[in-house]
Amino acid sequence: MNAAIIFVLLFALMLTGMPISISLGLTVLTFLFTMTDVPIQSVALKLFTGIEKFEIMAIPFFILAGNFLTHGGVARRMINFATSMVGHWHGGLALAGVMACALFAAVSGSSPATVVAIGSIILPAMVRQGFPNRFGAGVITTSGALGILIPPSIVMVMYSVSTNTSVGKLFMAGVVPGLLLAFLLGLTTWFLARKNNYPRLKKATWGERLVAFRKSGWGLFLIIIVMGGIYTGVFTPTEAAAMAAVYAFFISVFVYKDLRLAQVPKVLLDSASMSAMLLYIITNAVLFSFLVTSENIPQAMAAWITDSGLGPITFLLVVNVLLLLAGNVMEPSSIVLIMAPILFPVAMKLGIDPVHFGILIVVNMEVGMCHPPVGLNLYVASGITKMGITELTIAVMPWLLTMLGFLALVTYWPGLSLWLPNLVFN
Repeated sequence: MNAAIIFVLLFALMLTGMPISISLGLTVLTFLFTMTDVPIQSVALKLFTGIEKFEIMAIPFFILAGNFLTHGGVARRMINFATSMVGHWHGGLALAGVMACALFAAVSGSSPATVVAIGSIILPAMVRQGFPNRFGAGVITTSGALGILIPPSIVMVMYSVSTNTSVGKLFMAGVVPGLLLAFLLGLTTWFLARKNNYPRLKKATWGERLVAFRKSGWGLFLIIIVMGGIYTGVFTPTEAAAMAAVYAFFISVFVYKDLRLAQVPKVLLDSASMSAMLLYIITNAVLFSFLVTSENIPQAMAAWITDSGLGPITFLLVVNVLLLLAGNVMEPSSIVLIMAPILFPVAMKLGIDPVHFGILIVVNMEVGMCHPPVGLNLYVASGITKMGITELTIAVMPWLLTMLGFLALVTYWPGLSLWLPNLVFN
């Protein structure tokens, strides 16, 4: 009964158009103060203890690093390198867009940042070369979603905070699925481009490829700093995020010189406002998680699932449907912070690996970012392409179907996610 009241109250507040973070906070406070005897001191205490985790510090640092890279010419050099490698195949520039998104995802940790950085440069170039606007928009909107699967990933940090799963293991687990999804999106792009005979570029010489690689090398080296540092144990994921921010500042201002020192305060301010927004959501989600746990909702749900004989296969199917539906009305950070603490105990009871479960949630978030009504990547791409959301939704459909097929693969083949972390950490 209490569970029903909590969720009805939450959805009623969300339907008024109230931001998700405020809806969460109001739901918790209304329920606690009208239907329980929980003292107000414990709520205040939970607010502080909930966000004092060391891992949370990684979020502002990765956002800052991503913003420096977006403004600092790194994206343009990555596109040039990707174009020199795959531009001569069918749909060359579009394939370069997929590859550039995968590379930029490996340094930024954010999907919208990837769409903005790569899309704003490559989409006008594709239109000039004769690609339909719709095709280019479809490629970049979906490939930009790689930003939360290929590590470092802000969404993975949030899952780690919610479930106490190792961030390092999650980052390692995202590498193989991330590369496979990039390959599948590229394959879909190549197939459509070949079928419609879209333009391709002249094949670059190995000399030109080497020059393009050397120019983008400073940006690409950030991947080695972050992943290599975590992999070798030189620093934790949080320390890696701080290193990434400092390094991104250095190459943007002093090496590439695309970012002037006068522009740095604006980048810092943008990063601070985005970090504050995410931390506010996390704070309210921590409170919501506290309420849900104190009302024994995850435990009751776990008992119901095990009593009704739902095995891991059916449970994972239910989780996918639930998360895809949640993706219709909420953005990834909120879904992870609300759903993970509820679903995680049930998954553990059914013997599902916490790292595999985390990757499954992240892939669901990717799909959610590419379909309406609240798909964040759609809105970012809409701003770049000046296309309506309905038209964009039709444009992304072939790639979205590829992503759904990939989701099924990740769900029922745990080895895809677990092979690399098991190899590294064992």
